[in-house]
Amino acid sequence: MYAIVEIAGQQFKVEKDQRIFVHRLDQKEGEKVTFDNVLLVDNDGKVNVGAPAVKGASVDATVLEHLKGDKVIVFKMKRRKGYRKKNGHRQYLTSVKIDNIKA
Repeated sequence: MYAIVEIAGQQFKVEKDQRIFVHRLDQKEGEKVTFDNVLLVDNDGKVNVGAPAVKGASVDATVLEHLKGDKVIVFKMKRRKGYRKKNGHRQYLTSVKIDNIKA
């Protein structure tokens, strides 16, 4: 059984006991969180597609930790002009463990 759920503006395919990294959430570590914007549920071949969301479906999860992702280098250059800009950042992420999918 899996579901496609929208979390913090991004869509994820999630299964039970799966760990995913999402954009930083406001919950504290160890708290339970419920995502109600479920777009699709597949229960052993029975597919239920929402318009836009499946009514009554939700995904329960636990916040494991808050962390920063790998460094992303942004390098801009225009050839033969002497223009070079090097910049970078690390994205703030939250590690989430999927506990249950309710269809």
